[in-house]
Amino acid sequence: MSAQLTLQAPLALPPTEVSPYLEQLWDSNLEASSGAATFVLIVWDPAWLEQQLVRCGRIDGPISGLVSPELLEAARLAVSDCGLPPSTAPMDPRLAWSVGQQAGGHGSEDLRGRFVDSAISAHTPRRLITLAATLDPAQPLETLVAAYCPLPEEGSTGAACGDVVVLRGGMGALQQNLAMIHPLVGDTLPCWVWWNSSLDEPMEMLQALAPPPRRLVIDSSLGQPRRCLDLLVERIATGQALNDLNWLRLRSWRESLAMVFDPPSRRDALNHVVQLDIDVEGDHPVKGLLLTAWIADRLGWHLVNREAVAGDGIGDGIGAGIAAEFERSDGATVHFRLMPVPVGVPKTHPGAIVGLRLICRPEQRQPLCVILCSESGGCMRLESGGMAAMELVEDLVPLPEESEEKELARLLGGGHDSTNPLLAAAAPLAAALLPS
Repeated sequence: MSAQLTLQAPLALPPTEVSPYLEQLWDSNLEASSGAATFVLIVWDPAWLEQQLVRCGRIDGPISGLVSPELLEAARLAVSDCGLPPSTAPMDPRLAWSVGQQAGGHGSEDLRGRFVDSAISAHTPRRLITLAATLDPAQPLETLVAAYCPLPEEGSTGAACGDVVVLRGGMGALQQNLAMIHPLVGDTLPCWVWWNSSLDEPMEMLQALAPPPRRLVIDSSLGQPRRCLDLLVERIATGQALNDLNWLRLRSWRESLAMVFDPPSRRDALNHVVQLDIDVEGDHPVKGLLLTAWIADRLGWHLVNREAVAGDGIGDGIGAGIAAEFERSDGATVHFRLMPVPVGVPKTHPGAIVGLRLICRPEQRQPLCVILCSESGGCMRLESGGMAAMELVEDLVPLPEESEEKELARLLGGGHDSTNPLLAAAAPLAAALLPS
């Protein structure tokens, strides 16, 4: 949990009294504090998996909305109990649904939104509004309000304080009371909306919470691939500032690939790529497609066609792969293939990249094969196929396991009042690569 100072215990108020209470709080009780002149953060935080694991007695709680090691361990154990493929990621929305089909009535205290994570608290948000949907769709709305200040040991002077507002209840109650959020946001500070859940959920809530010019943060690893990519493309086309945590997790892959071709002796090889292969965990291709689209966009490739292809017959019930052809700027063809591979212990989020192979055939030079892998075992499949006749470069990509809160904090610290131009260019191509 975050290090922070709550100036008062969270106070339960009727929804109609939240705005007047906050005005009074800053005008009288906190008049000695300037209040953080930073941003407002709205978090859609249903934490469906955590709630279901608590309900079934697989974890004790309290419900925090954070992805803890305890939650990940319980989720991985639940994968086999629910009869899902071993390559199912702990945060796959299908796991939460499957656990929801099991019996259980265990309860726990719900602390979602009552604390500001230390990574986010370091940026001193003026107001943090959390919508904590409950499993019981008929649960009435409960609103909680508290003031907080970062602790001095966090590097804060203690003068820039903020407040937290929690709206907790069933989906119906939250939807009926969305009108109370606009006065809480106001128009004087930037507003971020973090959709901390699957993109398969009804979009009416997202549309209500994140109209432009609010800045939207999503995770395209959570939800049906087509829906995730279509939402990326749609929101980018509107000009809304959009950030994707799944895209941010590609940072180490992009940097590692760039470093391989940084030596002058290899730079020209990028103009002679003939084959690109990417392996991903399970059957969620979005991350692999985003990386492919970034490579294609940077090298000026034009997509010619794409199709679904059969797997290698070694899967655990996972779906088909994707094959495509690109045309280079010189008219030559680049063959692309993305394949789902089974893994015993998948990463936290669906569709993590296992490995990448890039084959280049420069004129009058030895062919070059570059293989990047997330772990040494992942390189074995990509090493097959005549590598002995090529210059082989292999490297492991460092994959720091950072929490969503730390990734979000990096965005908040950087401003990012517009969509990353690399993501804006890659998303439409990634969507075009995904077969219907």
